[in-house]
Amino acid sequence: MDVVVVVHARDAVTDFLSVLEETRDRAAAVLTAAADGVRRIVRLPAGGTLAERVDALAAAPGQPPVPGAGGPPPGPWTALADALAALAGSHPPQVWTHSPADDRPDRRALGLAVSRLAAGEVRHAVGAAAHLQFLAEDVRPLDARLAAAKLDFVNRHHVALLDDDPLAPTLDTGRLPSVERFFRADRQQADRLYALMSSLGEDAAGVVDPWEFETSGYEAERLDATTAWIARVCPPGAGPLVELGACEGALTRRLVDKGFPVVATEPNAVFRERLARHVGHNRVTVTPDDLASLAAAPRRPGGAHLLIEMLYYGQPLDLLDRLPGGPLFVALAPERVCDLLRPWLGRSSVWAAEEELTLVAPRVELVCGGRAYLRKRGSRGLLLRRRDG
Repeated sequence: MDVVVVVHARDAVTDFLSVLEETRDRAAAVLTAAADGVRRIVRLPAGGTLAERVDALAAAPGQPPVPGAGGPPPGPWTALADALAALAGSHPPQVWTHSPADDRPDRRALGLAVSRLAAGEVRHAVGAAAHLQFLAEDVRPLDARLAAAKLDFVNRHHVALLDDDPLAPTLDTGRLPSVERFFRADRQQADRLYALMSSLGEDAAGVVDPWEFETSGYEAERLDATTAWIARVCPPGAGPLVELGACEGALTRRLVDKGFPVVATEPNAVFRERLARHVGHNRVTVTPDDLASLAAAPRRPGGAHLLIEMLYYGQPLDLLDRLPGGPLFVALAPERVCDLLRPWLGRSSVWAAEEELTLVAPRVELVCGGRAYLRKRGSRGLLLRRRDG
C-alpha cells in the first residue's frame, strides 16, 4: 500500500497527483493530519480510475474526524503514529508527504513528523519552496491529461482559494506544479531542513548548528571577515564586546581567540546552553538578554555592541538608542540594509554611519547534507557611532 499523508485532502491532488495515478493498480490511502490528531483517512481501492480517486478526495472534507469528536484530544502526533502503524500492517508502506522545508508551516511540521514516525521509506514532495532548490531523485512532468485533471479539481472544488484574499493564502500558479518532484531525506537531513526553514523561530534550535556555521565555506568566510573588521576598529584592549544573539558561539570563539573579553547574549535557552558549553572561557560571560532587555537594563559598559545578522526578528530599531555609547557594529543582508537600516539611519538623531563595507558577497551553496541548495544573501557591515561623539 502507498500512503499519502497531507494537511488537507486537496494537497493529495495539488502536490501528489502523479502518485494517485501511478498507484491506481493497487490500494492506497490518503491520510490528513495535524498535531492535534488525524482528521480523515480516505481509502482508495485498487483498479479505480484517476477521476474516481480525485472525486473521493473532493468529498473528503465532509467526513468526520478520526477519532470521533467525543474523546479528549490526543497528544501531539500520537494519532498520526497510531494511524501509520495501523495502515502499515505487517509490511511498512511507501509513504508520501510534504517537505520538512515547505514554506507553509503546517505542511513542513507534518513532513517532519512523518519523517520521524513512518516505519518505511518516506518520499517528500518539494511543494512550496521559494528559497531552496532540491536535488530531487523522482521528477514527474504531468502530461496534458493529468494537468487538466489537476486544474479541473481546483476549479470545481476549491475555486474560493483562487481569490486574492488577504486573510487566506491564495492557491496561486506556483502551488499547482506541472512537474511534481520528490526527494528522500534521512532523519538528520529532515531535521536540518525543518530547522533551516524555521530559522526565525524557536524551532531553529531543534538541531545543533542549524545554519551550518561549522561546515559552510560561506559562513566561515563571513565570520572571519566580521572578526577582522571588529578587530581593526576596536583593538582587543579597548574594552569588552557585547555580542547580541550569539547563538552557539561561532563568532564568539573567534573574538576570544583574538583576545577580546566578550559578553555573549542569547535569549534562546537551548542555544544558550550550547553557547556556554562551546565557549567555556574566563573571558566570556553568557547572559539571556535580548535587545529589549539590554536597552531596558542599567547600562552595561562595553567597548562595542555587536548586532551581527540578528536584526531580522522585528525588533524596534529605536531600542538601539538606549545602548551604551561605544561603537555599534551591525551586519545584515544587503537588501535589509537598504530597506530597513538606511531608512532608519536617515531618521535617527542619535546614530550615524561611519563606515560601510561588504563582509561577504552572495553565494549559492549546498545545505542539509546536500539535499538542497540556496542563495546565501551576502553580508553588509555598518559601523555606527553616536552623533554626539
